[in-house]
Amino acid sequence: MTVKQARDQFPILSTKVYGKPLVYLDNAATSQRPESVVSKWEELVRSGNANIHRAVHKLASDATSEYENARDAVAAFLGAEHREEIVFTSGATAAINLVAFSFGEAFVKRGDEVIVSVAEHHSNIVPWQMMCARKKAVLKVLEADENGALLPENLEKLISHKTRIVAISHISNVLGLVNPVREMVAISHKYGVPVLIDGAQGVVHEKVDVRDIDCDFYAFSGHKLYAATGTGVLYGKKKWLDAMPPYMGGGEMIETVRFSGTTYAKSPAKFEAGTQNLNAVPTLVPAIEFVNECRNSKEIAAEQAAIVDYVLDALANDSRIKLYGVPRRTEEKIPLFSISVEGAHHEDLALLLDKMGIAVRSGQMCAEPLMDHCGVTGMLRASFAPYNTLEEAKYFIECLNKAINMLV
Repeated sequence: MTVKQARDQFPILSTKVYGKPLVYLDNAATSQRPESVVSKWEELVRSGNANIHRAVHKLASDATSEYENARDAVAAFLGAEHREEIVFTSGATAAINLVAFSFGEAFVKRGDEVIVSVAEHHSNIVPWQMMCARKKAVLKVLEADENGALLPENLEKLISHKTRIVAISHISNVLGLVNPVREMVAISHKYGVPVLIDGAQGVVHEKVDVRDIDCDFYAFSGHKLYAATGTGVLYGKKKWLDAMPPYMGGGEMIETVRFSGTTYAKSPAKFEAGTQNLNAVPTLVPAIEFVNECRNSKEIAAEQAAIVDYVLDALANDSRIKLYGVPRRTEEKIPLFSISVEGAHHEDLALLLDKMGIAVRSGQMCAEPLMDHCGVTGMLRASFAPYNTLEEAKYFIECLNKAINMLV
């Protein structure tokens, strides 16, 4: 697949903003959706809408097949050993909350420790804070180096005999740095500590094999992976899912219900209470197909590498700009760039870029502790997808220069 063929699958990219062609660089927040994803959702809403796993009529049977086919597709995409290790949620946030609650109930007690990093999204901080408050446990913070990188040796120094779980991101949504998760999992396992990986960015930009990484949990959102909103995935090793209590109660997650006591279904049903997002979850299938096509394209890979090289060089060599997440090697950097400019507020920069047709993110990026660590109140972030081009990257740098000159 060529870059043009990828772009042609996204009609929204032909939109104009204030008379300018749209340059969408807020992909780390939400990606756009290809026609195949939109068509699948419309197909199910129009002609396949029925509740799953319950009725025996054809619509229900077909809807159940679509939903469970998505589970198979995700299991293959992540390299899971068992399809039952895939739990559908509303997003990475819900997946992490599930683990924080259910793992905490089963395995965390007063005085135990949980480790997260300073570079985490709020979704991989707040659920653990809530669990620690509930269980009277201690939350410990893995600090980053001066460039924002997480170092395995620092994790090993932080782990103790009280550590019950480590929760880290595969790729920072602010810094765009690929963390050495395989090494960090190996260190944690050396001390018998399981690891949850927030893969909201990782699954988009890296080929993920959960058995190769050997992580115990992996969470991601569909809306960042070209699928419908309100979809998400939790991968969990079978041994952990089997040992954890359910997160929510209701229909579908039960085996038997009596007033004398209720027994629960096996995973993944145990963690999928109530009516699921049955029309949206199957859009993960065409979304995954699109991702795989992109990964098999040498042209797209070359374009993405050229974008990283060009934007890194342009930002790092502008004395007015502070670039966060500078990699030691370019292979450790995805096409995501966060900056600040002294004398120019990040939101003002974003508003000026918007007038030039460029959609970027400004603010704390749901990572306030990392902002504090970097000594800023917010940043400007540009995040690229396979449908973005080097030409758009050059236009972004040109417009950013204009915006800075207008403000400073």
